[in-house]
Amino acid sequence: MTSNERRRPLPPTYLLLGLAAIVAFHFLLSGPRLVGGAWRLVGLAVGVVGFGLMLWSDALFKRLGTTIRPFRESEVLVTVGPYRLSRHPMYLSFMMMVAGAAVFAGTLLPLLVVPVMAWLFHAHFVMPEERHMAEQYGSRYEEYRARVRRWI
Repeated sequence: MTSNERRRPLPPTYLLLGLAAIVAFHFLLSGPRLVGGAWRLVGLAVGVVGFGLMLWSDALFKRLGTTIRPFRESEVLVTVGPYRLSRHPMYLSFMMMVAGAAVFAGTLLPLLVVPVMAWLFHAHFVMPEERHMAEQYGSRYEEYRARVRRWI
C-alpha cells in the first residue's frame, strides 16, 4: 500500500459523506420542497436498487477473487454481471443511492449534492481507475472500454 493510498478516503467514505450532507441539508437548510408524494417513493426505489447493485458488484468481486479496493492491482478484469452494462457499476450504485436519497428528501439543497458527488466520484476514482486499468490490462481493457459504456 502506497502512502497515497493510505491517505485517500475510500469510495464508501464519499458515499457516507454525501448521504450525511443530504440529511443535514434536508433537516437544517432544506430550502423549498421540490418533490413530494409518490415521487419521493421513486427516490426510495432508486436508492434501494442502487444498494442492490452495490451488493451484487461487491459479491462478484469476492467470488472472482479480486480486490475491490481502488488503485490496487486486480487479479481479474471483471466484465461479467453488471460490468457487461457499465464499466463502473459500483460507482453507479453509489450515485443511485445518493440521487435516491436526495429525491426522497424532496427539498432543494439535498438535490444539489448529487452533481457534486458525481463529479467527486468521476474525478477522484473513475478517471484514475480507467488509467490504471488501461496500464494493467492494455488492449484487453481497451476492447472492453470500446464495447461497454462508462456509466450506463
